[in-house]
Amino acid sequence: MSQAMEERSATKSSSEAISSESLDTDLISKLPTREVQSERLFLYKNFWFRQGFVERIMLLQGSFKARHDDIILATNPKCGTTWLKALAFTITNRCHYDFGNHPLLTRHPQEVIPTIDVEIPLNGDLTCIEKLPSPRILATHMPFSLLPEPISIQGCRIVYICRDPKDAFVSRWHFVSEFFGEKNELNVAFNQFCEGISGYGPFWDHCLGYWRESITNSDRVLFLKYEEMMSEPVKFVKALASFLGAPFTSEEQDGGVPEEVVRLCSFKTLSGLNTSQTEVVQRGNVFVKKSAYFRRGEVGDWVNHISEEMGRKLDCIVEEKLKGSGLVF
Repeated sequence: MSQAMEERSATKSSSEAISSESLDTDLISKLPTREVQSERLFLYKNFWFRQGFVERIMLLQGSFKARHDDIILATNPKCGTTWLKALAFTITNRCHYDFGNHPLLTRHPQEVIPTIDVEIPLNGDLTCIEKLPSPRILATHMPFSLLPEPISIQGCRIVYICRDPKDAFVSRWHFVSEFFGEKNELNVAFNQFCEGISGYGPFWDHCLGYWRESITNSDRVLFLKYEEMMSEPVKFVKALASFLGAPFTSEEQDGGVPEEVVRLCSFKTLSGLNTSQTEVVQRGNVFVKKSAYFRRGEVGDWVNHISEEMGRKLDCIVEEKLKGSGLVF
């Protein structure tokens, strides 16, 4: 068992199973708070969350039942979540659908794989998750240290994707602004991000948790970088398929199946669908325009939104925070 797992096991005893009836709302009300981009964030176990997410994480820690063949897709928000969902769903279900009549042509990737800490109801009812057939693919934005303990006990495979923090910040700023229907001051949001105050942040600590676990348990945690995947998508789709226990056969490779997966799940294909532009997807108790999940998807787009000086500032902060870990952007 890794050090991170041992630490989580040790802290579990101090936060025994939490049901919807015993959720400690008094504890939540006493947590430190900050106002960030039109939302109040609460500092819970060294990470910042909106109140609903704190409550869901507590509920999941107390009642989530993992299965040994569960696949967990973990991301910091706006770091390739939608793309990773599309890829994982397509890879693991390719024997059930052909590419010309695929569910992703009519359904949003956010609809085919649930994000458990976003979509479970706050009454603690996990029926929608428990009814899913095995093997389940479930997504989360939770830091590694706050994942429900059964995920480690059952040895579930975890795929984590990270992204250059400058692009992640810009994408997050646009998404939150659209979500709340108003543009918030970019400089203010940037300075808060640099302080580590953002939803599911600090950004670097979120990355580090999964990075360290991927070093210790590489057979259980696959750590991916958005930029590397964008530069060689077919290579990484093959690696992802192997990690998920669904490697491409030689016949599939000769027939161009990995390339078809990349094409179907590409930003160009998914963002161009009419349903992505005109409909909404339900996330928990809110509805979000599908188009909000497809802004640009480009590497290095941050230069069009923040100054080079701001970019250098964030680079220096992240370099210092990751120093000695082996993780670099």
